[in-house]
Amino acid sequence: MQIGKLVQGFKPKRLTTALAMMAIAAGPAAVQAGPTIMYGDEGFLTLNYELQIWSQYRDFRSAENDGDSYDTFLRRNRITVLGQYNDYVGFYAQLEAGNDSRYGNDERPVYYRDAYITFDWDDSLRFIVGRFKNTFSRENLEACLEPLTMDRGIISYTPFGGTRDTGIAMWGNLADARVQYRLMVSDGREGDNVPSDTPRITARAHYSFFDPEFSYGYRGTYLGTQRVLTIGAAYDYQADAVYGNLPGRTDKQDYSAWTVDLFYEQPLEAGTLTLSGAYFDYSVNGALKGDELLVDNTVTPTAEMTGYYVKAGWLFPQRIGIGRLQLFARHEASDYDRNDDFFDQTINAVGANYYLDGQQLKLTFEYADVSFDAQHPTINSLRDHKQATLGFQLLF
Repeated sequence: MQIGKLVQGFKPKRLTTALAMMAIAAGPAAVQAGPTIMYGDEGFLTLNYELQIWSQYRDFRSAENDGDSYDTFLRRNRITVLGQYNDYVGFYAQLEAGNDSRYGNDERPVYYRDAYITFDWDDSLRFIVGRFKNTFSRENLEACLEPLTMDRGIISYTPFGGTRDTGIAMWGNLADARVQYRLMVSDGREGDNVPSDTPRITARAHYSFFDPEFSYGYRGTYLGTQRVLTIGAAYDYQADAVYGNLPGRTDKQDYSAWTVDLFYEQPLEAGTLTLSGAYFDYSVNGALKGDELLVDNTVTPTAEMTGYYVKAGWLFPQRIGIGRLQLFARHEASDYDRNDDFFDQTINAVGANYYLDGQQLKLTFEYADVSFDAQHPTINSLRDHKQATLGFQLLF
């Protein structure tokens, strides 16, 4: 294995495989690869580094303190190793120490956010095995390093497993990659409070009318390089996921969720228009709405929720100064099926991306207004508040 032999040994076929691997891994990550080491006739290993630094102002300090706060922290801080064992088998591992220094929590532990193996028979039949992004919502599958807005909304995260889960996925592209299907079997919710150790089943499909979105992951914006109109839908299910009566270990309830989404990006002479939206319905059949002494309070409130978001962006065609400017806006609303209205909220946000070198080097600013249907008497984060965030991103 010699880095010096990279130029002579890195054939076009392997370059295509490398870029496809990065797209699967990061959903997709920036296609500029870091240092690459060749191994044998077919194998290679690539090293990447990704960093997001945020400075954030909020008009509350903590759940108990309503004073203003200012915090600078490492939102994402990752080292990624990816590659191919041969033309069929690939691998991906990502070390994460995200949110370091947030709320004064320094020296966050390093852990594996992703670790999986891929097997690609052809474009219509691919497999991923290990810990990787669950395949439910489009926004979760959009690369967090290539979003349109500052970050994803909480409604895009599934209640069990969050952004990732451990299991196996089968997926592929059909009809010249206009149609994509996915089927994932994973752990889902686990632990002593789970009635049965049943698998979580997730299915997703999308159809692309114009340029196909053929990767496992999506992008929040293609920066005007593609004309895209994609509609998607997904379903998520786990049997016997929650007790309606936790102390008595009775009233087992299933978890289910569904979503529909749309993404549109149109390059024009005057600039590039981006529109995106999705609707979500998460349910555990009312298991969180019973007697407070009986319900399982370890279940996240998003397990019983409906919500939606809409996003819009406009990328100016020419450089402004040393970079390109993209304006964006986001509206998000969620309704929780609870005995109170303290979690029901609406978020309106506006901001801008300033691309110094595409997604590899950019600045982002976002101002958000968060309002709740009912003001919580003691928890400041569940009261109306405003938030401003300045972010810097470097991908290598």
